[in-house]
Amino acid sequence: MKSNYKILGKFIRPVNIRNVELKATTLLGVNIGKFFMPSVANIIGTDMTAYKIIKKRQFACNRMHVGRDYRLPVAISTASEDFLVSPAYDVFEVTNTEELLPEYLMMWLSRKEFDRNAWFYTDADVRGGLNWKAFCEMELPVPNIDKQKEIVKEYNVLVDRIELNNKIIKKLEETAQAIYRQWFIDFEFPNKDGKPYKSSGGEMEFNEELEKDVPKGWRVVNFDDISLIQNGYAFRSSDYVTSGCKMIRTTDIDDRGFINDTNSIFLPIEFYKLDVYSNFKFEEFDFVIVMVGASVGKIGLITKSNLPSLQNQNMWRLRPKKDSFPRSFIIENAKIINDNVKSQASGSARDFYTKDLFKKYRIILPDDNILAAYKLISESTLSNIGNTFTENRLLSNLVNILLSKIATINN
Repeated sequence: MKSNYKILGKFIRPVNIRNVELKATTLLGVNIGKFFMPSVANIIGTDMTAYKIIKKRQFACNRMHVGRDYRLPVAISTASEDFLVSPAYDVFEVTNTEELLPEYLMMWLSRKEFDRNAWFYTDADVRGGLNWKAFCEMELPVPNIDKQKEIVKEYNVLVDRIELNNKIIKKLEETAQAIYRQWFIDFEFPNKDGKPYKSSGGEMEFNEELEKDVPKGWRVVNFDDISLIQNGYAFRSSDYVTSGCKMIRTTDIDDRGFINDTNSIFLPIEFYKLDVYSNFKFEEFDFVIVMVGASVGKIGLITKSNLPSLQNQNMWRLRPKKDSFPRSFIIENAKIINDNVKSQASGSARDFYTKDLFKKYRIILPDDNILAAYKLISESTLSNIGNTFTENRLLSNLVNILLSKIATINN
């Protein structure tokens, strides 16, 4: 053990404050990603006095499934208000914050290396529990408090920037959706004088198929008249290598609609150059939809940080059929179609989309001038989303490097 490594149990103590007075009402769970999230537990009729109260700078963790999940779900409270966690969770706190900063400890607990080490401490149960004594016997480097503050400050600069970028991305996505709605649902795109088309008396005509008025000259077409829908390829596991070209899988699509390929499987880089795989090469701003399995309907955007990469099976790749069709027009239409056809998945034990659900879905197609104008404004928004996401990937890499370096930091 290095000279500045200490036993964790010397710095923490269990906390067991129950909600006996029912003052706290918000119930949160600990996500496997090491943050608090709204609980999905059904608490109707439950005795809430048994639940544990957690205060700011205290920790909660679930030690029951470490061996199964290969990580310890643990989080620190940054909230000013007290909230509740499950009675099954351990709540603990740092005994002396002049010796160990809670925020520094959370950095240590966030390390991939910590989770790998925790896995070795688990018991023989099928779920692989981590008992409290074993947890307390784990070691961590404890430099002086000034050094800890310096490390935490550096970490927070990166994390705060990532959080700001996530808010920017969300705002940009909302802007893209709002522009699409304004132009192609409300028909309030700018006319030749820059005024909203429909409310400024733009010429409309009744469309029998849609049973409503649409701008004159606009047509109703199948989705596959504007978009190519490409199936993926079933690459063989025997072709996997340790570095090269990324293979994007359905499991790489995150809950925010992007591709998180930090745990990518790689294929030989030569595959990216072979004609036999040319149909499965991703481009920036390709859009993917899971078409089979438990996550059917899950969507993701390919960004520059995901390239070069090839498309695995069980997903469709959507791409404009012509350069004049804006990618944003394809993406926003695909989102609408996806929302509308989810109830039409197979209904079998393994849900799936039939391609005709998308190919034959009827959409409204504006004239070329409107598409060209929309392309100018929407592609700029899409580019900003991609660039901001790529920046976050670089910042996340820096966070991981910083977390890894903690193990070697001395006073």
